Amino acid sequence: MKKYLSMLLVACLAIACLTGCGAGKQASETTNKPTKKLKIVTTIFPEYDWVKNIMGDKFAQAEVTMLLSNGTDIHSYQPTIQDMMKVSDCDLFIYVGGESDQWVSKALKETKNKNMQTVNLLEVLGSKVKNENDEGDEHKVEGESAGESKTIAPRASQPAHKEAKEPDKDEHVWLSLKNAQILCTAITKALCEVDPSNAGVYNANSKKYLAQLAALDQEYAKTLTGSQKKTVVFGDRFPFLYLFDDYGLKHYAAFAGCSAETEASFKTIRFLAGQIDALGLKNIFTVEKSDQKIAKTVLQTTTQKNQKILTLDSMQATTAQDVAAGATYLGIMQKDLAVLKEGLN
Repeated sequence: MKKYLSMLLVACLAIACLTGCGAGKQASETTNKPTKKLKIVTTIFPEYDWVKNIMGDKFAQAEVTMLLSNGTDIHSYQPTIQDMMKVSDCDLFIYVGGESDQWVSKALKETKNKNMQTVNLLEVLGSKVKNENDEGDEHKVEGESAGESKTIAPRASQPAHKEAKEPDKDEHVWLSLKNAQILCTAITKALCEVDPSNAGVYNANSKKYLAQLAALDQEYAKTLTGSQKKTVVFGDRFPFLYLFDDYGLKHYAAFAGCSAETEASFKTIRFLAGQIDALGLKNIFTVEKSDQKIAKTVLQTTTQKNQKILTLDSMQATTAQDVAAGATYLGIMQKDLAVLKEGLN
């Protein structure tokens, strides 16, 4: 009897071991099963950096692409076939949505992922979006803006039914810290929808980042309110309308917005130099990657000819190499504040 009991006990133990090993193997296989990576595509650097801050530690686990990563700015970018494929297959696509993004509609029509979430920055901001030529009377001279933009009355020979061309929307919405807070909130919501299992992480990170954006906004307001000057001269294009409007700053520029023009007329040069003389400005501004040709010509046309050329970074040419070297949205906005503080005092 004892012999039979011993044999029965051994058999039970053997079955238990086999079952345990099988369960362990199954658990191991489940644990090691690769999970699908979240795929996110952004067009420009600010969007990419916002996603990075909102995702936090989860960013490294996702496949996040910045399409404009080689220094090409948004106005001259043309997507490659590979870029279109990445957009077609991603879970979340973030883009500006202005004149420069006309290629996007085609990409979205050909998307493979029917559950893709999209964030169109201009669409999110709605009525807060400005026209590229939104300028006050301080920018007018002899019926022209400093950038030679004219308001032309309709000619009698024009057909009565002909509609005027709608003004271009100013796409540089990321250069407003107030806009950035609205846009990051929209991006957080989209991330939570495509990856609900990590919604708590995204919301917590977003709350911290929004606080940082708000704090820098307050620092801008405090610093620029106390500045001696309120007007600057740009011997260049002018993509900073949102930034300047946020803090009540005025400007004169060689070209409105990001005009494709590269040469300024003598009338424009003379006008800008005259404003520097009249306002007693010690500086003239340019944008990043500028050849400074116009700014130097304006400088040589002033009475003193000793103004300093300062550069503001619009983040239109931020590269993947810049990101690898530590460039961040908040960091660049901090540097721009320091430049403005110097230029307005």
